[in-house]
Amino acid sequence: MKIWLDGGLQDSESARVSVFDHGLTVGDGIFETVKAVHGETFALTRHLDRLTRSARGLGLPDPDLDEVRRACAAVLAANPMPLGRLRITFTGGHGPLGSDRGEHGPTLVVALGETGRRPDSTATITVPWTRNERGALTGLKTTSYAENVVALARAHRHGATEALFGNTVGRLCEGTGSNVFVVLDGEIHTPPLASGCLAGITRELTVEWTGAKETDLPLDVLEHADEVFLTSTLRDVQAVHRVDDRELPGAAGPVTAKAMRVFDERAAGDLDP
Repeated sequence: MKIWLDGGLQDSESARVSVFDHGLTVGDGIFETVKAVHGETFALTRHLDRLTRSARGLGLPDPDLDEVRRACAAVLAANPMPLGRLRITFTGGHGPLGSDRGEHGPTLVVALGETGRRPDSTATITVPWTRNERGALTGLKTTSYAENVVALARAHRHGATEALFGNTVGRLCEGTGSNVFVVLDGEIHTPPLASGCLAGITRELTVEWTGAKETDLPLDVLEHADEVFLTSTLRDVQAVHRVDDRELPGAAGPVTAKAMRVFDERAAGDLDP
């Protein structure tokens, strides 16, 4: 496997990032996950725009997007596979053992892993922890992901593939790596960005392509929503058939099934919408 590290391709087994990299020592970094189908990326421009927004929000220098594009193309060409998870990681670089950044400049890594298509429906749980809608990292896709690791492990222990968070005021927010949508009386709703959720790329496209409404929703909407579905880079649009102990009959429901179909058709027609 070949990865891109700081300017060129390297063997994954021998590539090394400093143990003093700020991305390792204090989680000072950002990342993007991009779907790659037979070597072609999906929605790469939107992902790179968000990478830049995250860098600015964290106070990192803007990534060189021309280099990032070259890195993505090189990694995809070196590692052919039918469906891949392309991961772009950009960190504060070599730094001191503390919160202050060093002067060595950022680290860029682009790696690729093979994956498979997700099932059409899945199970989720809600967790007792909250998203902070007013935090310094709110809305940024950072490498400070331990909270998601803990929540996702809890979901797996309960036979689910995703954990759903409320925010500090009890409103529905997001999953560990997905956005959540609900269907109420035939209309699609998803929490607004003010809830503290990440501005997901697939979420954004789903809102544009289905006319979904951004609505401030209580967390307990999951107890009575007609349908629930998730969106993310590798899930696309995925129906939910269980939330905690509640079974949703007939998942995917008719509105979700239409959203899945619309997303698949629009995505197939434009790889960089």
